[in-house]
Amino acid sequence: MQADPNPLSAWPARKPRLLLVDDQPLQLQALYRALAGQYQSFMATSGAQALQVALDQQPDLILLDMVMPDMDGLAVLQALRGQRITADIPVIFVTAHSGEEIESRCLDAGAVDFISKPINPSVVRARVRTHLTLKFQSDLLRELAFIDGLTGVANRRQFDERLAIEWARAQRLGACLSLMMIDVDHFKAYNDHYGHQAGDDALRRVAACLREQVRRSTDLVARYGGEEFACLLPDTGAEDASRLANRIREAVLELAILHRLGAPGGRLTVSVGVATRMGPALPGWHPALLVGLADAQLYEAKRQGRDRVSVALLDAST
Repeated sequence: MQADPNPLSAWPARKPRLLLVDDQPLQLQALYRALAGQYQSFMATSGAQALQVALDQQPDLILLDMVMPDMDGLAVLQALRGQRITADIPVIFVTAHSGEEIESRCLDAGAVDFISKPINPSVVRARVRTHLTLKFQSDLLRELAFIDGLTGVANRRQFDERLAIEWARAQRLGACLSLMMIDVDHFKAYNDHYGHQAGDDALRRVAACLREQVRRSTDLVARYGGEEFACLLPDTGAEDASRLANRIREAVLELAILHRLGAPGGRLTVSVGVATRMGPALPGWHPALLVGLADAQLYEAKRQGRDRVSVALLDAST
């Protein structure tokens, strides 16, 4: 039996993603063969291509050639560090140039390691495994800092960070981006009548319901504040977001949480505002516009009587 490379259980269930960068196809194939089967590997043969693949695929680790014709490895690393979405991806330099001076330059630039060519496959595998373990342990600690202590879903800080990332990604790819703002109806009355402990339990059950309904790994469920939650849905149009919002509304109703001071049915309900950005953003647009539009739709859902969904588009063509 192969030893578990994950002593702290920090590794994700999916295969880790690697980006292998070298302008020499034979060297690239040697790296690929050394790591085949254990990882999901993407390849690039130039610095510009490497930057694009890094943006699109978000690898967990990059193995980067030092000398390339268009951009050398140090320039690529500097460009990676200059973009928020790629700034924290660890980079190992793989190069035929050796010596203390070149190794120091690579490490001073922010690389996590240095491997000399010709590569030794066992050394490559060991160092990749080590740096992936460190990366995933760091991710786990960072994730714990982004979790809401009461409900176990993402907190506001994580939501704000992911919104900025997904907004930029949607702009780059011309993709849809939807946001749901979800508020527990008459929650102050619920807290006042049933007590804060019951209120906390109700929020935990609603959060668990949201996680059950919002199932894609790319989506994010967050506690936005108080009794308000947010669901960020990349690559999701208005119609699909509306359907999901209604499933969430119905699923919360089916929890049958008693609330005699709320809706006429005597059960706890939620109202949902949905905003969808369609296509490229106009100059001056920013993520707060999507939040503001979703909030406005949440207010509209409440104005119409609560326990309902209201949807609007943020569309440059209209």
